[in-house]
Amino acid sequence: MERNGDTAPAPVWELPVRGADPGPADPALVRGLAAVSSATACAKLHQQGIRRTFVEGPRPLHAGQKVAGRAVTLQFMPQREDVASGVAQEYVERSTALWAVLEEIQPGDVLVVQAYGSPFTGCFGDMLVRYFERKGGAGIVVDGRIRDSPRVGQLGVPIWCTGTTPHYASQAELFPWAYHTPIACGGVLVLPGDLVVADDDGAVVVPKLKAPDVLEAASDHEEWERFSRSRLEEGARLSDYYPLTPDTRAEFEAWRDRRR
Repeated sequence: MERNGDTAPAPVWELPVRGADPGPADPALVRGLAAVSSATACAKLHQQGIRRTFVEGPRPLHAGQKVAGRAVTLQFMPQREDVASGVAQEYVERSTALWAVLEEIQPGDVLVVQAYGSPFTGCFGDMLVRYFERKGGAGIVVDGRIRDSPRVGQLGVPIWCTGTTPHYASQAELFPWAYHTPIACGGVLVLPGDLVVADDDGAVVVPKLKAPDVLEAASDHEEWERFSRSRLEEGARLSDYYPLTPDTRAEFEAWRDRRR
């Protein structure tokens, strides 16, 4: 079959696959969730019946990282030589979802990547993370590895990954396939436009429609935990203040009203 005026065969599958842009996140939600720990977000989602939210595997590249933002998704898929392979390295990769998704990044976005925990796939290196930072990206969560870790570390972009590797993205068994599509990252379903909260405990996916309820519940939780922490440091009994009893809840609410 002819394509572009020559006799090149038509591709087996048109790549990259692109879903619909999910639209911007509510800035107030993002600001609010930035003050919520991943542990609290995970607990509040569990109480609302959403139980698979912790992205298993990726750990912070450096301790002390914290981020909240809109999830932009990128999916790697297994290579198949008649469809896609990484033989020509960047000259092939720059026409893939990996390069394309970086052009879609908006300030404050968190790029979430499905890479199956591959120890041989360096999904991002110095140049790509540098460009991501220039676009205003807030952080990267990938259930796979990165390369160029010394230079990447100097950029200061918060990254959660499973480790490092000298491999480039398509050097081994995977290939950048799709973006703005549903993915599975660390055993969690991530839909484009979901929210991500990540810190030293790991990354948690907050479903977009659940985010307002999570923020409301988490804000109350974080506040009474501050109150309880102060009481425990003063010598109070754990069973009275964690969790609050009806009496200590009333004490907390009076404490909160005075502070406000």
